[in-house]
Amino acid sequence: MHPTDDAKTGASTPDPLPLTVLIPVFNDWTVADALVAKLDAAFNKHGLTGRVVFVDDGSTEPAPQKFPQTTPQTLKEVCILELKKNLGHQRALAVGLVHLHQSGVQGVIVLMDGDGEDEPYEIPRLLEEFGRQGRRKVVFAARGRRAEGVIFKLCYQIYRTIHRLLVGFDIRIGNFSAVPASFLEPLAVTPDLWNHYAACVIKMKLPHVSIPVDRSKRLAGESKMDFVGLVIHGLSAMSVFGDAVGVRLLTATGVFAVATVVLMIAAVVVKFTTDLAIPGWATTATGLLLVLFCQCLLLSLIFTFVVLFSRGQSSFVPVRDCPLFIRGERTVFTRHD
Repeated sequence: MHPTDDAKTGASTPDPLPLTVLIPVFNDWTVADALVAKLDAAFNKHGLTGRVVFVDDGSTEPAPQKFPQTTPQTLKEVCILELKKNLGHQRALAVGLVHLHQSGVQGVIVLMDGDGEDEPYEIPRLLEEFGRQGRRKVVFAARGRRAEGVIFKLCYQIYRTIHRLLVGFDIRIGNFSAVPASFLEPLAVTPDLWNHYAACVIKMKLPHVSIPVDRSKRLAGESKMDFVGLVIHGLSAMSVFGDAVGVRLLTATGVFAVATVVLMIAAVVVKFTTDLAIPGWATTATGLLLVLFCQCLLLSLIFTFVVLFSRGQSSFVPVRDCPLFIRGERTVFTRHD
C-alpha cells in the first residue's frame, strides 16, 4: 500500500501499510482468476500493491495448473489457503483471519467476496477512509444499489425488516471491509467470528464506520448460494445477537401474556356485570385465552433459556479450533522486483 497525495490539501498520507486481500472461493476459479486481474488493474491505477490470499473452501474442483492465467504486474503475491472441507464463506473467512493473525500479518486486511460483486476499484475508497480514521477503525462498504433481481431484493428487504425487529438495528454491511491487523487478535478469540464476521465486529463494539458502495454484477457463472444458504446466512448473522433476540422475544411474549390476562378479566366482568354476554361465550373466550396464556409462559421459558445459552456459549474458540481445518498454504505467484 503506497502513500498518495491529497489532491485538495497537498498533504501526504502516513507511511504505507502492508496490504493483504482475503477472499473465500469455492470452485469458482474462473471468477477468481478474473478477480486477480481486476485487483491487479485497480492497484496499478491507484498506486497500490499487496498480496492476495484465496481461502479455498474445500473446493471439489482444484485450481488450474496455471493460476492466475495472466501474470500480475502490481500484486506482490497470490496464495491459496486450502481447507480440508467446505465450511461456507463466513467460516472460511474466519479460518483465513485466524491464519493471518497466526502468521503475524501486519498493516491492513481487505475482506471481500469471491464473486466479483465487491468491486476491486472500490478498495482505494475503503483505504482512503481507513487513513482518515487514523487506521484505527474497521471500514465497511455499506450496500447501496444492488445488481440482483427483483425477488432477491424483495427477500433482502424482508430480511432487513426482521433483523431490525429482532436485533434492534438495520444492517447494510457485509464482508467487504478494511480491517486493521491489530484487530485480528480480539477477533481470533471471539466465538461469534465463526458464525458471522460483520455481526461479530458490531457485537464486539470494535470501532467501525461505513461508506456507501454499490454492488457490481457477478463476474461469471451463477452463484452457488441457494435459498436455503441465504436463509442460513441471515440466521447466522442474527445468531450472533442471540441474547438480544431472546430478550426481545421474551418481552413480546410477556406483553402478550399480560394482554391475555386483561382480556380474561374483561370477559369475566362482561359476563357477571352486564347483559351483553352471549350464553357460553365467556367460558369459551376465557378458555381460549387461558390456553394462549399458557403458551406465552412456555415461550417465555424457551426464550429465557435461549438468552442464558447465548450468554454461556463459548465452546468454539477460533484461534484454537480454526487451524484444525487448514490443509496447507501454497504460493501460486510471487513478483520478484
